[in-house]
Amino acid sequence: MAEVVTKGTGKVERTADRAEVQVNFETSGATRGEAVDLLTRRVASVEPLLARPGVEVRSRQLNVHDNWNGKRRSGSRASQSYTLRIDDLDQLDDLLGALVAAEPTWLNGPSWQLASDTDAVREAQKEAVVDARRRAEGYAEALGARLGTLLRLADGDSEMWAMESVRAVAGYGGAPGAPPQMDQLNLEAQQITVTVRCTATWSLLD
Repeated sequence: MAEVVTKGTGKVERTADRAEVQVNFETSGATRGEAVDLLTRRVASVEPLLARPGVEVRSRQLNVHDNWNGKRRSGSRASQSYTLRIDDLDQLDDLLGALVAAEPTWLNGPSWQLASDTDAVREAQKEAVVDARRRAEGYAEALGARLGTLLRLADGDSEMWAMESVRAVAGYGGAPGAPPQMDQLNLEAQQITVTVRCTATWSLLD
């Protein structure tokens, strides 16, 4: 029995409903203990911002190290990095504004995500199968044959990506000030493209 093997691709777009932000605070001191003490004071005003509903701290990472000028020790640095997940996008601008006002060393984000991609993946799977069948029907017609039943279906690569979003970057230094107007940066939720690929094997009938 003759067979035809085709590949299908399905793509579905969804508006992101979750954001991730990375932020870092860094201090320096004559000793490691002094640097850590200054860092503790600095993040004390930041921690309440992270306790808001809809905001989840995915990770906290502490780094403490000495500075060296050649072979001579020149003070110490301490830093704490946060990875934040924001499920309530209505408060994203306010949160970013408060974080920037706290004068972090750097802030990257938002990067956009889907809280659940199940529905989007299933719709993309349907489109991938339809695409594979359409291709198979084209080959069958070109051969003067009829497309038979589906014999095998293999899942291929799948991926999910978002358009590159604007990244807000804040420099360290100075006392915390009034929150900037983050809404003027137009940090709107981006479109997420979910792509599914499959490989299908069909029978060919005379």
